[in-house]
Amino acid sequence: MNDKDNMDNQSQQSLGAVAQVVASYAGRTDVTQDDILSLAQRLIPVFAGIPSHTVSHSTTTIAPNAVEAPIVKPAIAIEKAVTDDKVYCLCCGKGFTMLKRHLKAEHGLTEDEYRTMFGLSEDFPLVAPKYSERKAAYAKKVGLGKYNRDGEAEQGAVAR
Repeated sequence: MNDKDNMDNQSQQSLGAVAQVVASYAGRTDVTQDDILSLAQRLIPVFAGIPSHTVSHSTTTIAPNAVEAPIVKPAIAIEKAVTDDKVYCLCCGKGFTMLKRHLKAEHGLTEDEYRTMFGLSEDFPLVAPKYSERKAAYAKKVGLGKYNRDGEAEQGAVAR
């Protein structure tokens, strides 16, 4: 098999994977045609393995044997995506306490793919800050993380 045939096969597999995700998403009753098309356009570069720095910022069409990246425009401004109580999905604009499950279930994306798609830094929060603080305070309250390196419980922590 030559390199051209191998690339054609990879391209077909990528488009097949996109079609499978989009078909599952299209089976939902709460999505519009625009939602479906938008998801397909966002997933093509992800499944094709196109790095984020090569994403074109102009409208493109998909040739049969070549996959070009469409515009990946956030649904809301990135600066407004994180508030104290919510983190908003840049794909659809919906607000959540945590984004990980939503990204996988609704958009078929991992956290890294999502960050790459929108050019976000690795430390960009995908959990609402107030929720993180609440969970950390609860963990401290119940004594998590109160063990020293010798394996002995520090004062106030529950020993097992």
